[in-house]
Amino acid sequence: MRDMFALTERPEVISLAGGLPDTSTFSPALYTKLMSQIAKSDVARALQYGPTDGIGVVKDCIAEVMAAEGTAIDVEDLIVTTGGQQVLDMVARTLIDPGDVIIAEAPTYPGAIPAFAAYQADIRQVEMDAQGMRIDALADLLAELDRASKRPKLIYTVPNFQNPAGVTLARERREALIELARERELLILEDNPYGLLRYEGEPLPSLYSLDASTSGRGGASDFVIYLGTFSKILSPGLRLGWAVAPRPVLEKLNLGKQGADLCSSSLSQLFVSAYFAERDGGRPAWLAYIERLRNLYRSRRDVMTAALKEHLGEVADWNAPEGGLFIWATLAEGLDTNDLLARSEDVAFVPGRAAFFDGRRGARSMRLNFAGSPAEEIVEGIRRIGATIERERGLLGALTRRRSGGGDKEALAEVLELSPRRSRGAGAGRDQRR
Repeated sequence: MRDMFALTERPEVISLAGGLPDTSTFSPALYTKLMSQIAKSDVARALQYGPTDGIGVVKDCIAEVMAAEGTAIDVEDLIVTTGGQQVLDMVARTLIDPGDVIIAEAPTYPGAIPAFAAYQADIRQVEMDAQGMRIDALADLLAELDRASKRPKLIYTVPNFQNPAGVTLARERREALIELARERELLILEDNPYGLLRYEGEPLPSLYSLDASTSGRGGASDFVIYLGTFSKILSPGLRLGWAVAPRPVLEKLNLGKQGADLCSSSLSQLFVSAYFAERDGGRPAWLAYIERLRNLYRSRRDVMTAALKEHLGEVADWNAPEGGLFIWATLAEGLDTNDLLARSEDVAFVPGRAAFFDGRRGARSMRLNFAGSPAEEIVEGIRRIGATIERERGLLGALTRRRSGGGDKEALAEVLELSPRRSRGAGAGRDQRR
């Protein structure tokens, strides 16, 4: 993954790889206005340490975001973090001892793999289909763990426009998952960066709100830790995320964050609070901005699906997600996206193996981001991938094809110029060692 992101730093590379939003859509004039406003009224506070759990006005902004998603929270159940990725690390640090079982979807968010693996978790993955995580397969896995006297520490899921598969967990499966968690007293880590980036269809309730509705604790959840972030709806450069969690878990997360970084950036938090006070045509500016993002990303998704049909239509299958940032494409037998990435001409994507903890599955799949690049780059990037696939298929065909009346050596000779074998001797031994 590090090598892949280093590749995307090259200016000639078209990146369809990272989970990048299009930050060029944010108004430079508004950015200047907000930073000037902070400089005039809050510069000392912006440059100072803040509370470990976050500045109060930012917590109110987060509650506003979650309310827009249909999830009511108490800000006392909330901690502000340095991006959503820190939540993954804090949860793993708080809950995981070496060998503890974590259950995740298959495939899963590639960034979760190092976060959980760093604490030596035993990660088990549950297959998905077009309706999200298969709850029947989850129940089978839990039964298998019971027989082995193993109790999972948590279930990790990205229920909306899943990263990387793009699918959304169906309403009935959400309810079944909550029922299962409550029966077994299992924690769920709900990772929801994309919930507001829905381009069509009806919004579904968060797992947090479903659990809270049955908890009897005034709207607080008993078993769901909710992970949110400003990275996809505002800017990843702010490095601001949050977790909403049951109080006993929240207290431990707070201690873990204090030991990691003391507090998240005060400057970023004040920028967010200033932005949320802005209006755009009589409505909150942040909501108007998200609406513009939805329209832009919807059009780019459609551009990518059209390009896939044109350039990969005979060799790949893919989904058309209702929201989020990603399309998950699976190629024909015999192709490996790790090899494809290495041979692609100046285009980057995430190979499917990165979304599986054992690294043995997903060889034919790849994650493509349609949000971070303009339409013309999306089309050219997919064209380059298609051209590389055609070369790969040609090579495979040449290696496996037999000429009529010919043998393996003749087939190989179509693509390889075999040098004459040296006679044995001192020189031959040296050549073989080189």
